[in-house]
Amino acid sequence: MAMTLPLLPTSLVGSYPQPDWLIDRQKLGSRLPPRIRLKELWRVAPEWLEQAQDDATLLAIRDQERAGLDIITDGEMRRESYSNRFATALEGIDIENPGRGLDRTGHPNIVPRIAGKIRRKHPVEVRDVEFLRKNTDRPIKMTVPGPFTMAQQAQNDYYKNEEEMLVDYAAAVNDEIKDLFAAGADVVQVDEPYMQARPEKARQHAVMALNRALDGVRGTTAVHLCFGYAAIVHQRPTGYSFLPELADTHVNQISIETAQSSLDCSILEKLRGKTIILGVLDLSSNQVETPDVVAARIRRALPFVDAHRLIVAPDCGMKYLSREAAFGKMKAMADGARIVRAELQGRATAR
Repeated sequence: MAMTLPLLPTSLVGSYPQPDWLIDRQKLGSRLPPRIRLKELWRVAPEWLEQAQDDATLLAIRDQERAGLDIITDGEMRRESYSNRFATALEGIDIENPGRGLDRTGHPNIVPRIAGKIRRKHPVEVRDVEFLRKNTDRPIKMTVPGPFTMAQQAQNDYYKNEEEMLVDYAAAVNDEIKDLFAAGADVVQVDEPYMQARPEKARQHAVMALNRALDGVRGTTAVHLCFGYAAIVHQRPTGYSFLPELADTHVNQISIETAQSSLDCSILEKLRGKTIILGVLDLSSNQVETPDVVAARIRRALPFVDAHRLIVAPDCGMKYLSREAAFGKMKAMADGARIVRAELQGRATAR
């Protein structure tokens, strides 16, 4: 569908809290984000799981609509983490014999082990987009993990060098993105938090991999960089270690966080021409911001980004919040955007 959006449209980054009846949230929050599949997290028997995930997705859709969001996601209800569902569905991954790697916190985590050439065997999220498209009349966004981040979250026992590995990961993501647009997505977001976590490696081949993942894609694309889930990574730097490098990429939108870190928004001047998905919700606690706090965070970016190139969002995925807090924060975000929108439109009318 053609996206008809107001000034300062609102959207999730991707995830929304999964219900307690669907997933064991205590187990989920007591460990690092899973990189391999962890079926034991699900509370529903395998034969009923898809149906339960569909029901949870409907709840996430309706919560977003009730809060007043303009662009809707599926809340990533079918995922144990943002990346593992897609990353473990690829050919070349030995599911039975995983590897080990360091997470962005520096702690070891069990990760996919690459034992052969990476290829996408089949569409992974197409049904998710189709279900979302059938259940809302608003513009929709689907997220997919990026090639650089998946490569950093894997143990490579096959490729001679990282560039070859990234080229194949990018091809798999490219195939998926094209199918997601064909299935009805209005925006596809590539999640690349490890560009920020490992900037020196990112400067070698990450931009190449992202551009290859977007090669020939027709549709609005985004890339998300963050400092990690606030529930897992508690300390925030005051600035991005990798961001201006994205200025010349093929991506249309760049999603960043500014709330918890109190980011100096002047860096956004280096991304002129890109739409900025501005994180304005602090996800480190369940405390709900007021609309006025959200509005102030939006205003901080306006000297450096044209308002017509600004989308308002949480800092990152809301997965680890309580559902009550997540809904309250979404509502405050929509109301805060409405305050600033009215201010801007009032000034335009006064002229």
